Amino acid sequence: MTAVAPSVPVKRRRYLMFGLLYFAQGSILSYFTALNALYLLSFNLSMAQIGLFGMIALTPFILKIFLGMVSDRFNLLGRGHRLPYIVIGLLMQAVGLVIVPFLNPATQFGLFAGLAFLIMTGMALYDTCTDGFALDITSEADQGRVQGIMVGGRAAGVVVVSAAIGALAQLASWQIAFWALALVTLLPLPLVLTAREPARSPERRFQWAAFRSFGKWPVVALGLLGALYSFIINGANQLVNPYLQDSYGITLIVAGFYTAAWGVGVIIGGWDGGRRADRLGHKRAMQGAVIGGLAAIAALALINSAAIAWPLLIAFGFAFGFYEAVYFASAMRYADPRIAASMFAIFMAIANLGTGVGLAVSGSLSDAVGFQVTFLILAGLNLLAFPLLNAIFPKQPAR
Repeated sequence: MTAVAPSVPVKRRRYLMFGLLYFAQGSILSYFTALNALYLLSFNLSMAQIGLFGMIALTPFILKIFLGMVSDRFNLLGRGHRLPYIVIGLLMQAVGLVIVPFLNPATQFGLFAGLAFLIMTGMALYDTCTDGFALDITSEADQGRVQGIMVGGRAAGVVVVSAAIGALAQLASWQIAFWALALVTLLPLPLVLTAREPARSPERRFQWAAFRSFGKWPVVALGLLGALYSFIINGANQLVNPYLQDSYGITLIVAGFYTAAWGVGVIIGGWDGGRRADRLGHKRAMQGAVIGGLAAIAALALINSAAIAWPLLIAFGFAFGFYEAVYFASAMRYADPRIAASMFAIFMAIANLGTGVGLAVSGSLSDAVGFQVTFLILAGLNLLAFPLLNAIFPKQPAR
């Protein structure tokens, strides 16, 4: 069933809400995937410990399937299947960020990791319910635009917040930086509280039978591709700032601006990836994403000065955003409306499993063989995607 088109003001308000929700998510993810390593290094933790912490912190994203199922099945207090869960998730994240600076990662590693787990559980909750809400209300003709807004909003969070948080941490304190992230988390809350969910049609109601879709090989292959690309691209992303700090002694402010440059590339790549998928088809766009990812990550190993890092990080960001936009659009198309949040969450959970393992493996690899060799290994792993593409797209889908 095609979603009923809302009025233009309502649609724009929804787009703004989606953008701000992903802006909040991108703000926190930019910290966890880029600046968190530098924060933990200041407590003399090893890269292996940092990788383990990243894996623990991102575990809730692996469990998103259960959060999606709860959202699909239960209308919370009669307020809806999506919006009340989004509110709860935002508040969990904000409160957790207020508490973070009071813990010492070196002496309270377990407690610190547990709090990070709760923060990321809040993010996973509002993330999966935002995806479910988008799937519930978005017509097929607008899916590409919505994914572009989401990828762009998340990347904008990276661009704006990474630079600001790095500066706040260095010029003020990490405590102020974390509290600023808590405030950013609350930005979409007014729009969420005033939004309304449409009544569910019978064909969109939860059915266990819809999970049989996961027995189809193209769906399995799409999940495996999500795990592979996330393993590679997020594992590489975690290493960039530690590599530059180790090799060139960059400050927190410079690290933030490097991450912002990467985020600019993500915004451009996400927009272009969605456009290419619409014009060229998903298979050709995905092939371009794989090749671009291989080249961009391999190029990171060629950084031989702090100056050359700028264009290479923008190129890496472009490849990152392009890959994500194309993959998310394909996952959105495969999602069964009867289990929209659950199915999309499963795709994302599998991808995030790849991210968690990639963070741990890339951190350990960098300790063992160095940053540059690790970048080359991660780049080469992109070649494993090509057999999966033939399974996902046995023939060109109708546009």
